[in-house]
Amino acid sequence: MIGEQAELDAIAIIDVDSHVTEPPDLWTSRVSVAKWGDRVPHVRANPVDDEQCWYVGDTRLMGVASSALAGFADFWPSRPKRIEDTDPGSWQPEERLKRLSEYGIDSQVLYPNVLAFHTGALLELQDADLRLACFQAYNDFLVEFAGADTHRLIPLMMLPIWDIDACVAEMERCWNAGHRGIVFAPEFEKVGLPGISSGYWDRIFDAAQALGLSINFHAGFAGFSAVEFRKHGDVIGQDDETFRRGYARDSALVAQAGNSRNIAEITTSGLCDRFPTLNFVSVESGFGYVPFLVNALDWQWKMTGVERKFPGATSPIEVFHRQIYATFWFESDLRLLDGFADNVMFETDYPHPTSLAPGPASYVDNPADMVRRHLSPLPVEIARKVLHDNAARVYGVS
Repeated sequence: MIGEQAELDAIAIIDVDSHVTEPPDLWTSRVSVAKWGDRVPHVRANPVDDEQCWYVGDTRLMGVASSALAGFADFWPSRPKRIEDTDPGSWQPEERLKRLSEYGIDSQVLYPNVLAFHTGALLELQDADLRLACFQAYNDFLVEFAGADTHRLIPLMMLPIWDIDACVAEMERCWNAGHRGIVFAPEFEKVGLPGISSGYWDRIFDAAQALGLSINFHAGFAGFSAVEFRKHGDVIGQDDETFRRGYARDSALVAQAGNSRNIAEITTSGLCDRFPTLNFVSVESGFGYVPFLVNALDWQWKMTGVERKFPGATSPIEVFHRQIYATFWFESDLRLLDGFADNVMFETDYPHPTSLAPGPASYVDNPADMVRRHLSPLPVEIARKVLHDNAARVYGVS
């Protein structure tokens, strides 16, 4: 047992979901304000409460520090109002590396906040050249951020999704710059674009498969129109108890219901038969319900006659085991991992409100301690797969 514990402690943990809190000058220092003015994403004080918020023109987006609650003294929706009030590891690369070492994490995959959760607002910009400049500026910034340690910090690109030709060009540009995967939305219909299995995105999937880039579906990304996000921002804090209850409910449902639909679509639509070596990652999904979901999809596949009437189609359970990945972070009951150990990865969601980030307003311990507590009952070879090997394979970590 002592030997197995030592083996568990020696695993180089890869965290496949973390977020970089975008610094206030990310776009104004890289995109021409002289040319496009205040349509360039910028930060200014919200006149209601003096919170520093992102704006595109007069459209208010999220608070610049509103998602960086690691180590914060109170629970969401209370939040830092300025980036200087956050854990510096959320936005400074050298501090992020220190936090990884404190948390017992070897390397970490990096996701955005503004471009992803506010995709709808960026798509409202009328000038396609400005939109492209904003996306490219973010991708360049993330390469700079990851440059602090290219082994430990793993950037994922955002694509100009309104233009397939521009997407393919940006994929090649970002791949050459060091990006290891693509951030994609599970429900593009919400921002007025075709669904993932419609065929519209096939050139992107083909290019990603050729380049060895994974497609990463993060819960909530591009999941709101700009109007919906403005409404969301307007109600925060008006009724504290109602908001907190609803936030707890909706956060759990987004992780389960949204990712369930996504996994179901990918495994049943025939998309993976067209791209059989392309990896799809369902991020912030959770794991416990996944075995039931995959088995239910396979059962219904058989019971509706697909297996007999279309014998060339790959079954949902075969598709899942071949090229789909789920992720977990807080779950304690992981006994079912044994049958899915090749298709699950670990995340922290740092520095978001429900992340594995110890602090005054958190119920979690150091991530390495949580890993030790929850995975030590399992065989070390399973722990090694979910903590390191699967992610190393998907993101090309040596």
